[in-house]
Amino acid sequence: MRPLTEEETKVVFEKLANYIGRNIALLVSNPTVPHVFRVQKDRVYYMPDSIAKFATSVARKNLMSVGICFGKFTKTGKFRLHITSLSTLAPLAKYKVWIKANGEMPFLYGNHVLKAHIGKMSDDIPEHAGVIVFGMNDTPLGFGVSAKSTIEARNLQPTAIVVFRQGDIGEYLRDEDTLFT
Repeated sequence: MRPLTEEETKVVFEKLANYIGRNIALLVSNPTVPHVFRVQKDRVYYMPDSIAKFATSVARKNLMSVGICFGKFTKTGKFRLHITSLSTLAPLAKYKVWIKANGEMPFLYGNHVLKAHIGKMSDDIPEHAGVIVFGMNDTPLGFGVSAKSTIEARNLQPTAIVVFRQGDIGEYLRDEDTLFT
């Protein structure tokens, strides 16, 4: 495991800022238990600094994962968030969308969020902003990108897409063979 380079840090933080905004500071600068980001192969892990120090005693080829996998770098250098980061991102989310019970299953099967499935949403969500999708009981279900702003979404047809799905907790079952490899 190694620390992120300057360029990698910039790419990761830009992606995270799209979902949690200025709350990135809360991820890294926790005074009681400082956390760090580390890269193993092409995957980015988030862990307490003490765990990262322990992980250095394990050979790279023997280390499968440590901490929370936040995502991975593609071959072109872009960063893609993994659903495993949802539990960390959800409490810090800047923009949130809650979907009704009748919209949870279609979302968990990999479909986008439609206007008819929206229970409520944060005010002033801009277009193409990162949003965290919750069930009506405040259970985080996934994340995506807003297709329309909050104001535009109010005037849409019920079949119009409001949030483009990027990840959902159904991936744990659909992609269980490849999620951690």
